[in-house]
Amino acid sequence: MRSEWLDLNGEWDFIFDDAGIGAKERWMDTFPAAQKIIVPFTYETRASGIGEEKFHPLVWYRRTLTLSPETAEKRTFLHFEGVDYHASCWVNGKFAGEHEGAYARFSFDITDLLHRSGENIITVRVQDSDSCMQPRGKQRWAGRNHDGFYDQTTGIWKNVWIEHVHATRVDTVKMTPDIDRQMIRFDFRFSGTDGKRDLFLETEISFQGERIRKFSLSVDSPWLTAEIGIMNGINGPWLQNLWSPGNPNLFDVEFVLYEGEREIDRVGSYFGMRKISIKEGQILLNNIPLYQRLILDQGYWRETHLTPPSEEALIEDIEAIASMGYNGLRKHMKIEDARFLYWCDVKGMLVWSEMAAAYEYSDEAVERFSKEWLEVVRQQYNHPCIITWVPFNESWGIQNIIHDVRQQQFTVSLYHLTKALDPYRPVITNDGWEHTVSDILTLHDYTGQGEQLYVTYREKDSITGSRGTYNEWKYAFAEGYSYQGQPIIISEYGGIAFKSEQGWGYGDPVEHEEAFLERFGSLTGAIKAIPFITGYCYTQLTDVQHEMNGLLTEDRKPKVTPDKIRDINLK
Repeated sequence: MRSEWLDLNGEWDFIFDDAGIGAKERWMDTFPAAQKIIVPFTYETRASGIGEEKFHPLVWYRRTLTLSPETAEKRTFLHFEGVDYHASCWVNGKFAGEHEGAYARFSFDITDLLHRSGENIITVRVQDSDSCMQPRGKQRWAGRNHDGFYDQTTGIWKNVWIEHVHATRVDTVKMTPDIDRQMIRFDFRFSGTDGKRDLFLETEISFQGERIRKFSLSVDSPWLTAEIGIMNGINGPWLQNLWSPGNPNLFDVEFVLYEGEREIDRVGSYFGMRKISIKEGQILLNNIPLYQRLILDQGYWRETHLTPPSEEALIEDIEAIASMGYNGLRKHMKIEDARFLYWCDVKGMLVWSEMAAAYEYSDEAVERFSKEWLEVVRQQYNHPCIITWVPFNESWGIQNIIHDVRQQQFTVSLYHLTKALDPYRPVITNDGWEHTVSDILTLHDYTGQGEQLYVTYREKDSITGSRGTYNEWKYAFAEGYSYQGQPIIISEYGGIAFKSEQGWGYGDPVEHEEAFLERFGSLTGAIKAIPFITGYCYTQLTDVQHEMNGLLTEDRKPKVTPDKIRDINLK
């Protein structure tokens, strides 16, 4: 976080380019805007002011910007948190850059393209497709909603802002806690350090308003690593100051870069001291066994679809999850708004970060998926709430993984690439079934009766043995891979709907709350009764368009008394 930034959300000029003529006619110079759109909501949403559900493969945006004189000596960056799918940007008719991928954020240095006095014009062209080789998550591609697939998302769908920074600055800080050594490691990257001889970085760490560490380092290269002990100076027992769902302690940190005695960059951030590890079939949080009570969260809203309507809406979802006795969530097929992760950090909500799936396997799909997934892992690394990475789900995009060596190796390679960036969190290579190399064995089961669920899982060898199957049609592991003692979690179950609802859920719908609670309690109790299962994830938090199996409606109204759900979860 820096102090000099400007929010660019709000009204932009907007036009469809179904004929694909915008680039040839240079709309970046002369924009034939036909309507307005409210960014960051996509044209498919009512909140955008358009509400057009038909798919359009090319859309254009434009807005003007006037800079304040105080920014004249700074570099100016244009930031996009998410644009679906291929974005190209011009400033004052000159090309600023392009980015492919819907879920990772990206930035352009637009300094040299700006007029420091007068009006500037930012133009963005976004190209989307119905290709199943691009990571699309739950977005439909057949022109209609079906099963678990919903309206597509095209264009700018997350926040846009500009930031003014010094040419010599802190670029990134990767923060890695080590609770066993009671240290934090900072991996710094800088820009503009060439030819500079009198740079130094001052770092101050505080906890609950009290400074606990302050140190300075000479900066003589673009990279710098520092490990700092932080136990001394903290009041109270060390373990009470770690981050956990019940005690989400965060340390504030400020980095100030100096050239001589002149301050040239100041960045605020935070970190949590916590450790995720696996030992003897258990997942440990801060070296203590963790039983995960998760809920599946797809992050859709009626008026705004994938885009959160407000920061308050994000907070309300997290608080609703906690009120029902869950200690975490599996963010399904979506890379969520960064403010959501911030509030999960603050409120102590565990998160599984799961990539949006592609649905065909090819060299092109491998390249697109891998590139974007690695961007996401790097960008989300510092959030203590994230405790598990999930690149693949239910063999989507790797539909022949059970026997196709290429697809198996794809998941294995993503496992190891993820571990190369982050060796400290578990990685689930194919959530639900047909695992290859995976730190956790996760299983999906929508059986409607708790007794049947218990019978299926009570004998561990029946699902973990050679070619073990846990239902009539899926194996726990792909051919050539076997159980290696991993923790076991039922990472999808339930999906109960009411008969009165117009849509679909899993199994026979129930008549009323009492019947719902009976089934929910039976299923959840059956999972808890099996000692080697270390957690569960219920489907799901809210209804999503035509999928009507949430504990809350699409408008976040409880269908069942939250305290009764909480009682069952905490029993």
